[in-house]
Amino acid sequence: MQIILMEKVANLGNLGDLLKVKDGYARNFLIPTGKAKRATPAALKEFEVKRVELENAARDKLAAAQAYAERLGGAVVRIARKAGVDGRLFGSVTNFDVADGLRALGFEIEKSAIRMPAGPLKVIGETPLEVVLHGDVMATITVAVVVEQPKL
Repeated sequence: MQIILMEKVANLGNLGDLLKVKDGYARNFLIPTGKAKRATPAALKEFEVKRVELENAARDKLAAAQAYAERLGGAVVRIARKAGVDGRLFGSVTNFDVADGLRALGFEIEKSAIRMPAGPLKVIGETPLEVVLHGDVMATITVAVVVEQPKL
């Protein structure tokens, strides 16, 4: 299916690009989320009319993401978990747990924005993680997994 991108999409293209993608990807993801429109002559004319407006909106999103990254960068999220004597956790710390920790610090981050390249954390210690705030903006946070103190 021939589409025109209404915003930048990672690993696909930039605003205004005309692309041919699989029908299911366009129908089930790109078009319903507003990231793309079918490349009809009417849609192309409408895009050219709105192009400046869309570029300004994209620039504003990028600036907002950069400002948020400045605030978020260097944040330390402390997560307490039960662990064995050797420092291995009984369970693991996932991106869901990190998102909850960030929410407690006052940051609203989707769990899908947290990149854990080595998978869930399974040992005590500090680990740097990337948070993707925009296609071009990433912030680095530190997740400190500590031993949960037993309740007496």
